[in-house]
Amino acid sequence: MKRPWLREAYDERIAGELAREFSLKNFHQIPKLEKIVINSAIGSDSDKTFVQEVQKEISLIAGQRAVLTKAKKSISNFKLRKGMNVGAKVTLRSNNMYEFLLKLVAVALPKIRDFRGIPNKMDGHGNYNIGIVDHTIFPEISIDRERKLIGMHITLVTTAASDMLGHALLLKFGMPFRKKL
Repeated sequence: MKRPWLREAYDERIAGELAREFSLKNFHQIPKLEKIVINSAIGSDSDKTFVQEVQKEISLIAGQRAVLTKAKKSISNFKLRKGMNVGAKVTLRSNNMYEFLLKLVAVALPKIRDFRGIPNKMDGHGNYNIGIVDHTIFPEISIDRERKLIGMHITLVTTAASDMLGHALLLKFGMPFRKKL
């Protein structure tokens, strides 16, 4: 199986550039992408067909089968019972992770209307979270038929020890961060 382009770029160029740029002596100090988690909340009042549609479309976007997440406890104000389906998620690792990242950076994010880049804010541990409001920006989803929009959270988990290292890694991967004014 052929390795994804971003993985080859990391192995051949990006890791060395990061080691030189930040004077990292140990190979294990060089940050790398560990996993990408895609999560979509469905809500407790959704019908069964919508739940299955969300699971199917998240699976299409990720290229890997999404699992349904269930409520851990009952909350009467939200009409939520323990065990009800409340979302769908998928965790991408290895080659699938790099293929999805390339699709996100090169195809999906530029399709957002009036796109000026994503915020520079990291989570304090070298990881990055982005919220997508409209899932139709991904090429696998056709916009021909009438459908409900599905929002999702995408978390890029890195092994970076700091936000500065994580930001530099994602910048080398081509993440379109906003320019600081």
